[in-house]
Amino acid sequence: MKFSKEERFEAMKKVRDELVLFTESPLYEYRTKNNFFPVIGEGSHDAHIVIIGEAPGKNEALTGRPFCGASGKFLDEMCAHIGLARKDVYVTNIVKDRPEDNRDPSQEEIDAYGPFLDRQLEIIRPKVIATLGRFSMVYIMEKLGLSGEIQPISALHGKVLYGKLPYGDVALVALYHPAVALYNGSMRDTLKKDFESLKQFI
Repeated sequence: MKFSKEERFEAMKKVRDELVLFTESPLYEYRTKNNFFPVIGEGSHDAHIVIIGEAPGKNEALTGRPFCGASGKFLDEMCAHIGLARKDVYVTNIVKDRPEDNRDPSQEEIDAYGPFLDRQLEIIRPKVIATLGRFSMVYIMEKLGLSGEIQPISALHGKVLYGKLPYGDVALVALYHPAVALYNGSMRDTLKKDFESLKQFI
């Protein structure tokens, strides 16, 4: 089912409203106790490229905006490196609430929030998905029917893979999470070079 611009907006608003009241979430109590916001995503609802991280950090949970902290600044830098305007893509995470102490998302959390991401992808219908980090890479590879090709991110980063979602063919570019470059400055060039794999799709 294809959506008009207005229908996309309303469908995404419905996703947002459901996430705000997602009391079944294993992170709902932690979110409300800390006055955090769910981080739904931001950008163009008819984006050609969707960028998917893992879970929000503290800055994101305090503002409700994805990738607005130090990792976000480096993501902006990588987008600028290939001439990609962030407003023209859609940026989100699999898990929409911040896990405690900035830990990795659990499988339970990925299973709980994954269906919301699936709906977002069905609304936007991107031709290209860039995953940031191993959790989003594995999740999307499984959705694309690429389970048999899953390897460590160290083997797949920067490569373009092709699979299918219910609405059609999708290219996947697996990337390290920008936070990697914050902890290891020598990885900055690797991430920027890998990001160049997206240039052919702009």
